[in-house]
Amino acid sequence: MDAHSRGRADEIDPADQWVLNPQTGNYELRLDHSAGQSPAGTTGSSTRPPARSTAPAEAPVPGQRRRRPAGPEAPEPAPGASRGGRRVPPQSRRKRKQGAGRKKKVLLWTGGTMAFILVGGAVGAYAIYNRLNNNLDVVEVIGKNKSAGFRKGEAFNIVLIGTDKRTGAGNAGYGDKNSPGHADTTILFHVSKDRSNATAISIPRDLKTDIPECQVKDGDGIKTIPAEADVRFNVSLGQNGRDPGCVMRTVEELTGVEVDHFMMADFNAVKEMTTAVGGVKVCVEKPVDDPKSHLKLPAGESVVQGEQALAFVRTRHSFGNESDLDRIKVQQQFLGSMIRQMKSDDTLTDPGKLFDLADAATKALTVDAGIGSLTKLQDLAGELAGIDAKNIAFATLPVIDNPAEKVKATVVPHPTKAPQLFAMLESDTSLTEVKKKEEEAKSAQAKAQAALLEGERAPSAEVRVDVFNGSGIQGAAQSTINWLQNEQGVLRSTNKSNAPEKAAKTTLEYAPNQADQARALADMMGLPATALKQGTTDAAEREPMTLVLGSDFKGAGVPITGPAKAPKDLGEVAADKQVCAK
Repeated sequence: MDAHSRGRADEIDPADQWVLNPQTGNYELRLDHSAGQSPAGTTGSSTRPPARSTAPAEAPVPGQRRRRPAGPEAPEPAPGASRGGRRVPPQSRRKRKQGAGRKKKVLLWTGGTMAFILVGGAVGAYAIYNRLNNNLDVVEVIGKNKSAGFRKGEAFNIVLIGTDKRTGAGNAGYGDKNSPGHADTTILFHVSKDRSNATAISIPRDLKTDIPECQVKDGDGIKTIPAEADVRFNVSLGQNGRDPGCVMRTVEELTGVEVDHFMMADFNAVKEMTTAVGGVKVCVEKPVDDPKSHLKLPAGESVVQGEQALAFVRTRHSFGNESDLDRIKVQQQFLGSMIRQMKSDDTLTDPGKLFDLADAATKALTVDAGIGSLTKLQDLAGELAGIDAKNIAFATLPVIDNPAEKVKATVVPHPTKAPQLFAMLESDTSLTEVKKKEEEAKSAQAKAQAALLEGERAPSAEVRVDVFNGSGIQGAAQSTINWLQNEQGVLRSTNKSNAPEKAAKTTLEYAPNQADQARALADMMGLPATALKQGTTDAAEREPMTLVLGSDFKGAGVPITGPAKAPKDLGEVAADKQVCAK
């Protein structure tokens, strides 16, 4: 499919050029298209740009105008002399080479943050733009701004989808070859507003959830696909004609977090991208010989690529208790290793590897219209360029066994840990705790308010509090009391029913001699410093504090704002560490 038929012809930039330097025998990147060179991509060549050529200097080069043969004694034009009908200033060749080098360096380090995102920034310096741009499949998500980009100073979220659709050479043998595919692997990728960190939350495919109504493009019209309740998450894609936009809607319904874009890849992405980078290092604690996935690995470290890499990320019977949750851990370890590999000097500075990686990734990639061109993917990669691998955290959505099943085959979100994690994403709180919010550090008022949280904490048994419901949520006060007493040990807490009026924010009023109780309760409930209202006179010995639940209340046990620390047992994996699969 050509760019015009995709509706993106106007966005195509002139292709980057690789031109043979007859003096050095090397191919060089020339970005000056006034040099009498034909635009790259018009020759129909599918050969990747080589780092060095062994061809004779007079051989024709794709993208370079054929020169008139010169005699054996024809001298090289002197600086400033005419070449090909135009004069070349003495310093122009040197300046152009240095400029290209600077651009090359910038573009190299634009990528390398996430396996499916890296290529957006890397390809610009090495690949023929039109060809790679046309590799992309683009889906318009109904209801989303198809021209939306990435605004500075704002966090954003991308859903990364791995489909199990069996298209592509050699993939029909995996079974279920006529299936339209499912959301086999889904990751909600959150990028912080200061671009210092990112969090990748894996969503189990066997999670029971509600799939909302969604609309998809149907020829020249729009088709509405009805909602489904209490079904596996993986049917949010492919089934009943659902497209990746339906996955986005399902993630939003599940998490309460707005999703800005999606990126979807198939089996070929794993096979071809791992081959393009020369393999990905993995580690297993014991030898693996799985007849179902055909994965065979010795104990310790190995390098996998192609079919073996696909087997590694798909196997469910080699690690842990053979569940999808254990498979997710293996996939997270694999992605972390792939990120490290693609950030290595060897990959990012090798033109051949980089072109192969870009070509493989764009062929296997489907994206929404908001990032539906190579230029937009470069913009995305530019937003991610400064994130260190150690500040990319992988975690799994906290779940429990489905209580509605006698034979446990599916899971449901953990009633308190899952909302805590979603609250962290909404408040842009990093799992890696790399940086506190700059606005709090800059504000003298915020510093003074934050000082209220500094000091000793009273034991839970000594905390006394009356709870009023100003949230507008029926039963909020009682559910909070139940949680405080049963899970936090705050037995001296009382339900005072509705507040006199609805409150916009949750507040905790206390006396100076109750400060240690207030700090303890603030820790439990994830109250921000701004929620604490300290009085001027001390309270009587058994007088309780006053907690008013406001409109920011999300549920008992869910922090009012993102907590300073993540809930336990998320199975976090840092992208900068090698972990052996068990």
